[in-house]
Amino acid sequence: MSLSLPADPPRSRSLTGVVEQSIAALSGSSEWFAPAQSAIVFVIDGLGAHNLAARRGHARFLGSVGGRRDVARTVFPSTTAAALTSLLTGTAPGAHGIVGYRVRIPGTDLAPNQLHGWETDGLDPHLWQRRTPLFETHAAAGREAFVVSRTSYTGTGFTEATLRGASFFPSDDLDERVRLAADLAARHPGSITYLYAPELDTAGHRDGWESDRWTDALERVDAAARRLAESIGPRTGVIVTADHGMVDVPAHKHVLLRDGDPLLDDVALLGGEPRMLHLYAHDGRADAMASRWKSDEAARAWVLTRDEAIAAGLFGPVDDEVRERIGDVVVAARGRFAYYDDREVDKRPQRMIGQHGSLTDEERTVPLLRLGAFA
Repeated sequence: MSLSLPADPPRSRSLTGVVEQSIAALSGSSEWFAPAQSAIVFVIDGLGAHNLAARRGHARFLGSVGGRRDVARTVFPSTTAAALTSLLTGTAPGAHGIVGYRVRIPGTDLAPNQLHGWETDGLDPHLWQRRTPLFETHAAAGREAFVVSRTSYTGTGFTEATLRGASFFPSDDLDERVRLAADLAARHPGSITYLYAPELDTAGHRDGWESDRWTDALERVDAAARRLAESIGPRTGVIVTADHGMVDVPAHKHVLLRDGDPLLDDVALLGGEPRMLHLYAHDGRADAMASRWKSDEAARAWVLTRDEAIAAGLFGPVDDEVRERIGDVVVAARGRFAYYDDREVDKRPQRMIGQHGSLTDEERTVPLLRLGAFA
């Protein structure tokens, strides 16, 4: 198998710099953005730059405020837990330790869900996520930081791991979230606000990004972005971005891993997600597992050993404490494939159409659109 991997575009900006540069703009020291009195980072979960370009007619506002170069590169894996943690800490997954959707706790047979498994699997948000959140640093300096997001995210382990230090303002209505964010920015000079919209991602997972439901959700978030632009004062800077893009994977492109499949012979634990697997081997079987997957799956995936993935810089610089969280073998799907452990009783994940996590441009290129003082 060739280790030829998709290359980042020259001079592409990383999602890891967005919040850091937004905060710097408050003191007029940003290298990316113009000075601003307050800043809002509006994250539309699942809005890839390719997805937006293909449906620009249904997102006329967002399509009008940016061009082809107004993009950033999200991290690998291109999954929400890793990407949002990188956005909110300014560091790559190899530093903060959230290296996938499901990641093994070294020395155990547990691979908790990195979005929802904090409480059930006993992950300490102050220790498992290994970098100080940027909002905590901002607040510690005597400045104000706010989060405007869904009610269900209030006080969760993931929220504590990535957004501690900020005051949380919950709402399940997107229009209300936009109103809250604009009001907070106006009333609190020097503040940074994180505004989060998961609605588009939810529609994409369920019905695919090429579906009417996704298009309807895109029209709603586009209208929300327009209202935000109309509601802010001229000294408030807004960045509209996303954590990842999305590809649709039809059922006939599912690779179902079942009892007796030779691909599972040396696998002790499956982590990651359908388009980016972490494979953890039985003791002494990592080389055999890597050889088999490279031989059998090279046409459908980039298959790398842990050492190869680290050497390629996929996770950024990897701290020693994070190294064993990465699978002995990493499998990143090419094309429109997705891998499922068909031994699992719960088949609901196989109903998802929209997917992400891998290395493709569709999954890793996201918008970086400027409004208000940043325009």
